[in-house]
Order: sequence, then structure tokens, then C-alpha cells
Amino acid sequence: MVIPNTVTLTIGFIDPELEPEDRDDAAQRLMQELREIDEVESVGRVLDPNPPEGNKALGGFLVGRLAAEVSVENAKKVLGFLGDRLGGKSIQFSVEDNGRKLSVTANSCEELEAAVKAAKDFLAAP
Repeated sequence: MVIPNTVTLTIGFIDPELEPEDRDDAAQRLMQELREIDEVESVGRVLDPNPPEGNKALGGFLVGRLAAEVSVENAKKVLGFLGDRLGGKSIQFSVEDNGRKLSVTANSCEELEAAVKAAKDFLAAP
């Protein structure tokens, strides 16, 4: 469910050195932290659009991925929070706003800083 006047941030932990369980644990920890921030409207796991055949669960989730709905006014603040928390981790994230989408990958603190700046610039553009 998309809340009006919000931006969707999708974050995925992609470090190939980590086991899937470790990537999922990192996503769960970040999800818990985001739930404690007033600026985040909602946060949850990302449903697998193509679950394995025979999967009894209603959809299943993508490993190491989460999505957060953030008000447009608070998006830059939450991006700053993510930059502080995720520095040095290999992540992939996307920002969706009014049908526009920006996807970036970062494997170092410097790349993450550049990705957060690009996302902030993206949100500032009309």
C-alpha cells in the first residue's frame, strides 16, 4: 500500500561474502531501527513477486530486502540516517517518487555518500 505524498525507499543487502541468513538478519535489524523513527510511515519486508513453485506461504519474501514509506518532507532526513547506519556495507537501494525511480548500488562509505547525495538530488528535482 502506497501512502499519499510518500516516497518508497527499498533497501537490499547484497554483500556476496554474506550468507543469505546474514543478509536477512541485517535487513531485519535495520527494519527494527526504522520502525523506531517517527519520520518513517511504514516499513516491512519485500514480497517475492516470483515465489518458488510449491511455496505454501502467501508469497514469501526476498532475502535481505525491505521497503519503507517515508513522507516527502522527511525523505532527506531518513536518507541521512541510512547513510550513517549503512556506511561500509554493500547495499542496493531505490527511491520511488511520483512514478519516477532511481536505483543505486554502493559497496563502500564513499559510494554510499555519493548514492545518498544522488537520492537527495533526485528528490529535490521537479
